[in-house]
Amino acid sequence: EYGNPHYTEANAWQYSFFVPHDTDELVKMMGGKDDFEMMMDSLFTQTSEVLGRWTEDIVGRIGQYAHGNEPSHHVSYLYDFIGKDKKTQFWVDKIMDSLYTNKPDGLCGNDDCGQMSAWYVFSAIGFYPVNPLDGRYYFGSPQFDQVELNLPNGNKFTVKAMNVADKNIFIKSKKLNGKIIDRPYITYKELINGGVLEFEMTSNNK
Repeated sequence: EYGNPHYTEANAWQYSFFVPHDTDELVKMMGGKDDFEMMMDSLFTQTSEVLGRWTEDIVGRIGQYAHGNEPSHHVSYLYDFIGKDKKTQFWVDKIMDSLYTNKPDGLCGNDDCGQMSAWYVFSAIGFYPVNPLDGRYYFGSPQFDQVELNLPNGNKFTVKAMNVADKNIFIKSKKLNGKIIDRPYITYKELINGGVLEFEMTSNNK
């Protein structure tokens, strides 16, 4: 309920998924991967109607997902935890495409501490730290042919995405330093050591 004084910058829908420090346990508590997927699907496909007292912080809505403030920002990446990475790629791309513009009002919500902007920068590169403390960066939908990160230790980490196009929002394959990887993330250690992360993009969501 939007008028509930016990919630800040979000409502029960968004806070139901706000366990970034232990997503695996959250999945179990919601009944397992299938039930968790259904809850995630419902979050994004529910009506965006606001019930009760209007709260200005709950903005930038897709269904009951609210991108306008921090409590929701990791949520679109949670499909990666249950083997449904194509859904992460779909929703991350949709958020970037529909909730950001290059106009003066191009942010859909509150950019305090630069979080709205940081989410976009990470996501456009192709990954995002769901839990900044576990050192994993989960894959989304890269938007650039190539991005070079000049790291503080002098190393360089390059992200390449082949076949980037408006319709090619899904990852067909991924390689780290020339070796195929099956997991939906890279680690902080892999990033800071420098190297090349390669994505092959496609329009096929299978």
